[in-house]
Amino acid sequence: MDLFDKLKVENSVIGQYAADAEGYYAFPKLEGELGSHMVFQGKKRLVWSLNNYLGLGNNPEVRKADADASKEWGLAYPMGARMMTGHTKYHEQLESELAAFVKKDSAYLLNYGYQGMVSVIDSLVDRKDVIVYDSEAHACIIDGMRLHIGKRFVYPHNDMANLEKQLQRATKLTDASGGGILLITEGVYGMTGGLGHLDGIVALKKKYNFRILIDDAHGFGTMGKEGRGTHVHYGVEDDIDIYFGTFAKSMAGIGAFVASKPEIITYLKYNMRSQIYAKSLPMPMVVGALKRLDMIRTRPEFLNKLWTIVNTLQKGLRDAGFNIGQTETMVTPVILSGTVADATQLTYDLRENYNIFCSIVAYPVVPKGIIMLRIIPTADHSLEDVEYTIKVFKEIKNKLINNLYSKKMKSMVVK
Repeated sequence: MDLFDKLKVENSVIGQYAADAEGYYAFPKLEGELGSHMVFQGKKRLVWSLNNYLGLGNNPEVRKADADASKEWGLAYPMGARMMTGHTKYHEQLESELAAFVKKDSAYLLNYGYQGMVSVIDSLVDRKDVIVYDSEAHACIIDGMRLHIGKRFVYPHNDMANLEKQLQRATKLTDASGGGILLITEGVYGMTGGLGHLDGIVALKKKYNFRILIDDAHGFGTMGKEGRGTHVHYGVEDDIDIYFGTFAKSMAGIGAFVASKPEIITYLKYNMRSQIYAKSLPMPMVVGALKRLDMIRTRPEFLNKLWTIVNTLQKGLRDAGFNIGQTETMVTPVILSGTVADATQLTYDLRENYNIFCSIVAYPVVPKGIIMLRIIPTADHSLEDVEYTIKVFKEIKNKLINNLYSKKMKSMVVK
């Protein structure tokens, strides 16, 4: 058959909704100044969907640093991959400061978070090694493991008893093969807001020989003292073997980094194909990241404001009777009961009648009968934003309970 004959968007899990969803529910265009209020389809909306946790994305100081670096260096410099002609003292400076910030000895700068995680995993393991990972692992972790031709075992999310069983299985295999065990977890799970149980995982090191890789994309800049990471939040920074962070969330930029012992970072520098064969991160991204990191490190008001908004929002939702799951972080899921059709109407209602834009998740991402509104509080939001949102959520919850969205859908079909 012709390869293209099967490449139809309607055949994919998410793409089956493309004809009806694109432009509004999928690939929406948010316009105007980046922040808590932006323009969608010509109207200003209160936005709860940006991972701009510390509000640095549109900060005047950050924008000036970005602009000045672009004017001085342009977007081309440095040309070439790091190993060949794309290496500068600024890349090294950023690596040194990142390592110190997350309490590791050494770090290596990466072009992208997703690509970086895939390549880190690919570089760390061979056919003799076994990967053990959490069932709610991010897609970048899953794709990294797809490159692994050895065994991998999954444990139910944060189930320490089952994790121990998987470590026992992995140990038997590696004892026979002469390989090692890599355990992969996340610091903050970006869909539910839960934490990876790093304390429980680290405790198992007393009984089993394995190394820990933590993807802390959402925890870097937000969790632990001064935002130094989820491993610092748990007080296990010395026991996390490899720390991975990205710039796409708290830093509101592009890029990522991996941090560990100097010998491990040196190994990765010479083995990560996604970096060896890719152009170096452009200078404005590097200089901009240095500015952002300095602000995170020296300006605690951003982190304090974030947690004021988070705590007020989550307390208000709980007091109003909403189920926000087991979140322990900024990410705030609001879990409701309803169909995919309900979710569609609810989304439209929120955006058009209440001017609130937030991410809404329905089947097949979550089980049938569940609607999840994923709220991302930031330091850009105000207490007035929080108060208004809770008021609106009470109203839409009542509409769901009274089947008003389902009735509206039926009336539309009749017409």
